[in-house]
Amino acid sequence: MFLNRLAHKLTYYIVAALPFALVFWLCRDFFGGWPDSTTLLAFFASLLMSFALGFFMEATIGMIGFWFLEVSSLLFVYMLFNFFLSGHMFPLDMLDSVGGPWGTIVRVLPLMYLAYFPAAVFLGKIQGTELVIGLVVQLAWVIFFYVTCRMALHYGVKRYSGYGG
Repeated sequence: MFLNRLAHKLTYYIVAALPFALVFWLCRDFFGGWPDSTTLLAFFASLLMSFALGFFMEATIGMIGFWFLEVSSLLFVYMLFNFFLSGHMFPLDMLDSVGGPWGTIVRVLPLMYLAYFPAAVFLGKIQGTELVIGLVVQLAWVIFFYVTCRMALHYGVKRYSGYGG
């Protein structure tokens, strides 16, 4: 699963590099240049943790297959929530202007660390203490889902029984 996810991400970025380069070149006036080295280091750390978090979340959902026969519908629901609540569809900063509990709810979930957080770090929207806290929380989510995935595998293999020939 890990190599499949790695191959998917590498292929996606290789194919998308040219269109992204064109968009960034056309919108170059909106960007103030490259961030400083500390921000770039934090960005790459958050990007790697984002990859690991996404992998372990999907692997954990996949491990549910030891208990349920149909997991693909759960993956579909996860992908749907992921698309909206990770920052892929719209910037999560917009939730702060809406008011109510939505911004707080989305910030408590690990999904924002898959797309929004690394992008916000790169753009310099998250800095200082907030950046350190965000990286620690992101690492905590990675560790949580790593442990959860390993436990699901451990107990799932004990429960598994295969029949047929």
